[in-house]
Amino acid sequence: MKNIYIVTGGSGFIGSNLVSKLIKDKNNYVINIDKLTYASNEDFVEYKSQSNYKFIKADIINDKKIKSILTKYKPNFIIHLAAESHVDRSIDNPKNFISTNILGTYSLLNESYNYWNSLKGSKKMNFRFIMVSTDEVYGSLKSGEKKFTESNVYSPNSPYAASKASADMLSRAWFKTYKFPIIITNTCNNYGPWQFPEKLIPLTLSKCIKKQIIPVFGKGNQIRDWIHVDDHISGLIYVLNKGKLGEKYNIGSNNEIKNINVVKEICDIFDEISQTKGKKSNKLIRFVKDRPGHDTRYAIDTSKISKLGWKAKVNWKKGLIDTIGWYLDNTEYLKRIKENTYSGKRLGVIKK
Repeated sequence: MKNIYIVTGGSGFIGSNLVSKLIKDKNNYVINIDKLTYASNEDFVEYKSQSNYKFIKADIINDKKIKSILTKYKPNFIIHLAAESHVDRSIDNPKNFISTNILGTYSLLNESYNYWNSLKGSKKMNFRFIMVSTDEVYGSLKSGEKKFTESNVYSPNSPYAASKASADMLSRAWFKTYKFPIIITNTCNNYGPWQFPEKLIPLTLSKCIKKQIIPVFGKGNQIRDWIHVDDHISGLIYVLNKGKLGEKYNIGSNNEIKNINVVKEICDIFDEISQTKGKKSNKLIRFVKDRPGHDTRYAIDTSKISKLGWKAKVNWKKGLIDTIGWYLDNTEYLKRIKENTYSGKRLGVIKK
């Protein structure tokens, strides 16, 4: 009997990498539910022509549609990745984040609980719902402060982070109140192939390719913890199989770097790979007005998941070189994406 997975948001950056990995295994059958927003595309999914994969265009807030999918496909596992995730967009227009990340999560939880409650025997006992979240729910750390553990109080500072914190709290409540078999994961900044070029790494690389100004918030001293998407999805699968119900797990790689250093490293690698002559890419860097409520530092303690037997494997430098190489080999992807689709008031200020 196949393991039947439902992955929400499976045509986005992290979701498509997860779906592609799952459908490589012929023992899995994967249903990808995605409403295909600006940052998602079914073309991101490799092996999508295989018989053990099904794409369904749907909004998770549509409870009737979700109910019909659950009834028809009878999943063993649900991995919930569907979310609005760009902080700047959440600052300018929080409504979409409230709708998808909170109301959509509620709809999915409620219908998934009803489905699970109808199951019998081992099917019910082995069912799992993985709520995929972010380290941003914890708030911001100062230099020298201890990393966030799973027991830290939530203190979100952006509408995006607040919406994800709300989704986490709903998930926790469904476990505590209804005994619904949920595990929550919180990850740090992901990078890798198919990431939409509004995020730091693909945005910087896109600017390098086009010889355009590279905008950096403030002085770029914000510190982020980085994990390759392959490590993140391996952590999700590991927690699904080994994690304890009702628990939270931080999935990270203990790799804290200042934003400005990430940008400079991308410039240097790009120049080396492309054999840039003349003006170096780091000369394109310009500091722009900082985002409101910009968190200073994120860092997550991964001791808990390490005790389960999991750890990240992708080396930062190698992962970054491979990611840049992927984008350079897939420049058509960047061309198809209308760069700076986001028309907000911060990153959109620089046109040249």
